[in-house]
Amino acid sequence: MRILMVGAGAIGGYYGARLLQAGADVTFLVRPGRRAALASQGLSVRSELGDFDGPVNAISSDELKTPFDAIVLSCKAYDLDSAIQDIRPAVGPGSVILPFLNGFGVYDHLDAEFGQDRVLGGVAYIAVTLGADGVIRHAGTNDVIVVGARSAAGEPMAAALHGSLAESPGLRSHASDVVHALWNKWVMLASGAMMNCLMRGTVTDIVARPVTANASCGKQCPNAAAWRRPRG
Repeated sequence: MRILMVGAGAIGGYYGARLLQAGADVTFLVRPGRRAALASQGLSVRSELGDFDGPVNAISSDELKTPFDAIVLSCKAYDLDSAIQDIRPAVGPGSVILPFLNGFGVYDHLDAEFGQDRVLGGVAYIAVTLGADGVIRHAGTNDVIVVGARSAAGEPMAAALHGSLAESPGLRSHASDVVHALWNKWVMLASGAMMNCLMRGTVTDIVARPVTANASCGKQCPNAAAWRRPRG
């Protein structure tokens, strides 16, 4: 299976490295600056689950000429329109697209462009960052991927991609109802964002407050307004 990883940032670089370690045929589609960095330094990952250092095959959009079996989208949602234009030459009759982006608008857009049968569902739970030094760092050991088809036609490729990912460290699931998994993550993100806005703090700020601990145990928070961050 030929896999095109769109992006070599935190998510794309990390999972591209894991797929390479599992023996997959991976090519990274990146911007010229990132391609130059990968050519000179290679790809580096630091993780408690195992490091990766090595050269990778990276190309820019003007070099993309032939179809790939699977295209993994790891870009940000605001880059989706340009990513769709870039990957068109890579989408052949049997290609599937696996987005690791949050939200459902992404799927509406991809379905309209390529059809639901070839757009798989993907969820990733992991904390990774791309440093200024070009090294991808994985915080902790949590690494969960859920992959599944959103129609019967996509099931064989969903199973094949899961098989490749399952050869890498971390928890890998092949979901029979991946839409449910997508909703689970979206509800989690929306709920967390609501609490961050309401409490005007990060998750760390919230859980560090004694009144929050009391509230989480079912006790009424005595003076929530007293610990909220001031505006501005």
